[in-house]
Amino acid sequence: MAGDNISFVVEFILLGFYDLPHLQGVLFGVFLVIFMYILIGNGLIVVITKVDPALQTPMYFFIGKFSLLEICFTSATLPRMLSDLWTQKRHISMLACAVQLCFLYICGSFECLLLAIMAYDRYVAICKPLYYSIIMNNRVCNMLILGSLMFVTPVMIGETYQIFSLTFCGSNELDHLFCDVTSLLKLACADTSVNEFSLYIYCVFFGFLPFFLILLSYIKIINAILKMPSVGRHKAFSTCSSHLIVVVLFYGSGIITYSQPKSKHSAEKEKMLSLLYTIMTPVFNPIIYSLRNKDVITSLKKIISKGLLPVTK
Repeated sequence: MAGDNISFVVEFILLGFYDLPHLQGVLFGVFLVIFMYILIGNGLIVVITKVDPALQTPMYFFIGKFSLLEICFTSATLPRMLSDLWTQKRHISMLACAVQLCFLYICGSFECLLLAIMAYDRYVAICKPLYYSIIMNNRVCNMLILGSLMFVTPVMIGETYQIFSLTFCGSNELDHLFCDVTSLLKLACADTSVNEFSLYIYCVFFGFLPFFLILLSYIKIINAILKMPSVGRHKAFSTCSSHLIVVVLFYGSGIITYSQPKSKHSAEKEKMLSLLYTIMTPVFNPIIYSLRNKDVITSLKKIISKGLLPVTK
């Protein structure tokens, strides 16, 4: 407590679903099932793309990394939500909140860049098939992943440090499911216009710029497909349709979540939209890349059959 009777925040309280006291057990069960499904579904894709020789191509290399990223993305929020629902202890230290926010920043930004890389991979495969193996070799694929991650990480650590350099005073209640930047800025005592402007710059650079590159890649892809014979069009489009669906899910849920006017935001609506944005793509990713991909289904059948053979003998 300072001399002028202003209390400074040293920890936060994540209110979460505090307004639904009789549904805490049900919500815990629902989110536990969702989390386990995300871990198993995306984990299977990671394993399949790693161990099956038939899937050792750049496209499946990126799909495997994307599925691993989806696991990391949800692991930043759902375990904490499950813990709060189970224990009803909603306190989170400032350090833990900073780590969670930084992890979400890194995963979200990296996911935007990875989707753009995957679009570029499809562009090279369809528009420059003769040079595909030369352009998208193993070294280039690894450099694209490592370069993106090494670029995103220090920038987002810096942004997180900038936010938590602010002084938080008064209420320490975050009416959210996890440490969200908009909720944190509401609790800041000082002027947050600089932080809001830098956040806007990061959104443009790590969100809209990759989206523009994805859009440009697909314009060129569609143009190339339309010039193909009718026999090859379906096969060419099928190789990138799954990625296109994931892009629509990820950016669509993000636009719905963050583009609505603040005046129309209720706390409950904001929480549900943030939850939608966090779990929608990880939930649908295994379905999209399994049900719509014959190679993945074939590989999964081979792995299951090999695992069941010793039991049946």
